[in-house]
Amino acid sequence: MAAEVATAGTLTIPPDSTFFSRERVERILALVVSVGCAILGFQSLFHAVGSTQETPTWNLVLTVVTFGPLILMIAAGVFGRFYRGPAAVFAGVFPLVLVVWPIATAGREASAVGEPWIWYLLNVATVATALVFPLWLQYVWCALIPVLYGVVRLIQIGADGQSLILVSRQVVYAIILAVVMIMIGWMLRLLAERLDRTREEAVRSYAAAAAADAVEQERISVAALMHDSVLAALIAAERASTPRERDLAVAMARDALTRLANADREAEEGPDEPVDPTFIVDGLRHAAGEHDLDLDLRVSVDPRSHPLPGRVARALVLAADQAIVNSVEHADAAGLHVEVSADDRRVVVRVVDTGKGFDVHAVPEDRLGISGSIVARTAAVGGQALVRSSRRGTAVELRWEYPR
Repeated sequence: MAAEVATAGTLTIPPDSTFFSRERVERILALVVSVGCAILGFQSLFHAVGSTQETPTWNLVLTVVTFGPLILMIAAGVFGRFYRGPAAVFAGVFPLVLVVWPIATAGREASAVGEPWIWYLLNVATVATALVFPLWLQYVWCALIPVLYGVVRLIQIGADGQSLILVSRQVVYAIILAVVMIMIGWMLRLLAERLDRTREEAVRSYAAAAAADAVEQERISVAALMHDSVLAALIAAERASTPRERDLAVAMARDALTRLANADREAEEGPDEPVDPTFIVDGLRHAAGEHDLDLDLRVSVDPRSHPLPGRVARALVLAADQAIVNSVEHADAAGLHVEVSADDRRVVVRVVDTGKGFDVHAVPEDRLGISGSIVARTAAVGGQALVRSSRRGTAVELRWEYPR
């Protein structure tokens, strides 16, 4: 039975929620990269239109081949969908554009003054890899694209000392900027993965705790049931000496077997719909009648009191009933009376007698009358049970407060 409860407490994590943080970071990266690429891309397109560094035919071809996938990547990134394909195409096409750049500019007048329009797309091509390539390939592109640009640029303008220094600075600048951007993306992804992992572990820990709590609640319910019904029936059968007492013991045993058979249902069978605090009063009167006991019941219910859950009311009645039974068995019901009070903040049930009392701390753990049927049962519904006893008598106070 406990195993069934533990299974019911198992929490299944939806697959879509496992990488929640990672997916959000990916969408944010796509948007940021798209905005940055749009700014640099517009600057590059402004210089590409009407550029005289390459022949008009090559200018048209390279402009279409370069900016076609770039525009698709930017649009897809802004909307956060299907951006990986255009990003992969652009990252693969741009090195080819650099390779044919010397051919496109062959025979044209070259000058080291002013960067060509392909310069503005170096970091666009490297950061695009962050959306689609694995980390090691991103770093390869960080070095490949700037170095390839440096080679083709020197082919175009000549490899004299001043040009070499100028182009080398541009290459180093592009590599540093690309590495920084790739590291930022990697760190954000790593943080997101750790958040997802921590979140998943927290959810699994909660599921394990919920399962353990369900098992504990089942244990409390069964322990209380064993004490209230099974042990009571056995004691009645042992002490029965007349036909009427034997019939009563048989009835108690039949009721105990029925309750054991239904023990896997909701604790303390019955609906959980809200009930009025007077439900507790009626329940205690009914229980006293079953014990042939003329119970002194003192009721103080404030008109402002609110209804309370049915399971809470039933738990308070059963716990108080057990306290009454204990008083009858161990204190001969001397001075026994029950106080029920309720207002808009709490419900309190007190079972008081003037018997000889007992040492609360000396009660063995295997005695379930107090620990299981009273304390644990009340705690299971969010209440508190306090047992005080001395030579002047015993008082059992059950308290349940309304949620704030």
